[in-house]
Amino acid sequence: MNRAWLVLRRLLSGIGVLWGAATLTFLAINLSAGDPALAILGGPESSPSAELIAQVRAEYGLDQPLLVQYGQYLGRLAQADLGESYRLRVPVSQVIGGQLGATLQLSLAAAALALLLSVLVAVLTANRAPWVRALASGSELVLSSAPSFVIGLVLLLVFSFGWHVLPPSGSSGWRALILPSLALALPLAAVLTQVLRQELESTLEQPFIAMARARGLSETGVRLKHALRHALVPLVTLSGFVFASLLGGAVVVELLFARQGIGRLMLEAAINKDMPMLLGITLLAAAIYVVVNFLVDLINHWVDPRSNAV
Repeated sequence: MNRAWLVLRRLLSGIGVLWGAATLTFLAINLSAGDPALAILGGPESSPSAELIAQVRAEYGLDQPLLVQYGQYLGRLAQADLGESYRLRVPVSQVIGGQLGATLQLSLAAAALALLLSVLVAVLTANRAPWVRALASGSELVLSSAPSFVIGLVLLLVFSFGWHVLPPSGSSGWRALILPSLALALPLAAVLTQVLRQELESTLEQPFIAMARARGLSETGVRLKHALRHALVPLVTLSGFVFASLLGGAVVVELLFARQGIGRLMLEAAINKDMPMLLGITLLAAAIYVVVNFLVDLINHWVDPRSNAV
């Protein structure tokens, strides 16, 4: 019963997040400067007539009161209809579906790389010599405070324009994925490593760790088999919130490395005031946030030894 109530509560919370994201984006777009009808017709440079603008506003329902437009939009969402792109004149879901694969590939690669780096560095540096810990902490501070585009520029200068070992742009092949993934993963890995190292150092001081060492278990075995699992709980919780924001970081990285994906699509939609496209991408980001945090709850239940003991 408790588990069913937890699932229901998470479901209602997820619906609330999606509604809030759709509502805030709808208001932000409609209350900002600029006329969507003018954007549909190609912008001010197209110099459309007043009659043509009025016709487009009537065709897309833009002449209706804002509250009516909002109700119509929520009604379409309830039917899983994201509408039609103002600029491309094709369904929003179709456009997003065509670009989603590239962004998911980049985000998943960055997430996996960040997790791998954070676990590796934290295990190797926890409770080590002061100079090792200071070097690791200083590097993490620099990486966590540096924007992804700055890290991306450095990676491009070194590996693409300096050593010519990796391609500077494009979306085809695994080699073109390395630098964008690193640009996204390094700041994330730096934050996660700091959290995991702190938890590892606390766990390594616990009595059950001393008992494991007394049984003759090697230091590597103590860290990997006993301490790491207990220290992973806060890491998983934090990583859920951070990974859900990877879509925002992908916007800049995709532009920097000239990759296809949702990021480029979002920027073009914002420039062209393509409201249906912006709302669709916003809902996608909110849905990813909801799903990731639901998965985090499940993973925490599996990882946390205390929950398994109940």
